[in-house]
Amino acid sequence: MKVLKFGGTSVGSAQRMKEVAEIISDNSQKIVVLSAMSGTTNSLVEIANNLYQKKHDEANTIISTLEKKYEQEVELLYSATEYKTKGKELIKSHFDFIRSFTVDMFTVFEEKSILAQGELISTALFHFFLQENGHDSALLPALDYMRIDKNNEPDMDYIKENIANVIKEQGQKNIYITQGYICRNAFGEIDNLQRGGSDYSASLIGSAIAADEIQIWTDIDGMHNNDPRYVENTKSLSELSYDEAAELAYFGAKILHPTSVLPAKLANIPVRLLNTMAPEAEGTLISSKQRKHRMAAVAAKDGITAIKIKSGRMLLAYGFLRKVFEIFESYKTPIDMITTSEVGVSVTIDENQHLEEIVNDLKKYGSVEVDTDQVIVCVVGDLIAENKGYASTIFEAMQNIPIRMISYGGSNYNLSLLINAQDKKQALNLLSDQLFN
Repeated sequence: MKVLKFGGTSVGSAQRMKEVAEIISDNSQKIVVLSAMSGTTNSLVEIANNLYQKKHDEANTIISTLEKKYEQEVELLYSATEYKTKGKELIKSHFDFIRSFTVDMFTVFEEKSILAQGELISTALFHFFLQENGHDSALLPALDYMRIDKNNEPDMDYIKENIANVIKEQGQKNIYITQGYICRNAFGEIDNLQRGGSDYSASLIGSAIAADEIQIWTDIDGMHNNDPRYVENTKSLSELSYDEAAELAYFGAKILHPTSVLPAKLANIPVRLLNTMAPEAEGTLISSKQRKHRMAAVAAKDGITAIKIKSGRMLLAYGFLRKVFEIFESYKTPIDMITTSEVGVSVTIDENQHLEEIVNDLKKYGSVEVDTDQVIVCVVGDLIAENKGYASTIFEAMQNIPIRMISYGGSNYNLSLLINAQDKKQALNLLSDQLFN
């Protein structure tokens, strides 16, 4: 059995849903994981924000606009009056549920319930379409099997046991439809796997059922060797290792969510990145195979803040780094890059929510400098030290770009450079010319 995930753009309209139905309409058995229709989650977040502020009129306006959009798509999606009616009744029930919070108390628990509506709607509408067209399909409610534990990590034993039970209850089908992104937490409340979590859902499901392959369908034909938004004539990569794909996803390649690689890697299940708009394209295959002696791709991660802590007392001071890291840990702020010397340490973060508190705590140990509006540019490939010349080739390309930090050696697959955001486009193009052209 394969697991196929389709993102919001892929199911963003009635026409797109029909195209997805064509893609999955073969005789192979599969689980199809769907995101919410594109734009839905953003609208639901906006509704929730208004409800938090008790702006009920504003929330109702957004709710009505979104409901009307769905009603229009229902008219376009179905041919039979029976299914048009079923679709409209479904839409009404979900939006009545959302609208009920404009008069009731609103907390983070209700917000998670609202955010889940996008996936619940898209999967039900798609399932109705398959039924109308005679497909052998069943709906698997993700809230019946997908769960995170008290640490917000997937409860794999629970997921494996319960998805098997849910599939068994539905009986033998060619197509099982389920929701990405949404889950329950350790207390049984509706929760989610964070933004981009549908990729993660697909990988967790694939691991839980020991799938033959996990397919991630988006609107681009695989992982490219550079960012096509800033660099012309980029090329799709036919294959990547799990480690290379994870590095590229974490450092800015938007086609794949960073968390989605690990479950597949641990279960040794290949992941294929494909294009809904061009289903015939080869895409990118991610597997345990590592191609030697090559630089595969370049990616960039925006919104980076660099923090430098300088302290004359750091020299030979045992525990200094531990104290620094504990500050970031206390504010649950992960570190991307780190460089050290005998008198200081520099780190980068991409979450600034607690920046002021972090800086104040760090000042106990020395002077602190903060640089915002930075970008991490990373080159990914087989970059182990024995491959002489790769680092010099990269630095030659970047010789006219001011570099704030360098990270090399922490991974065999990544060399990272911190630069000013204003230099990002030039850096990506220089690296593309030097490494691939």
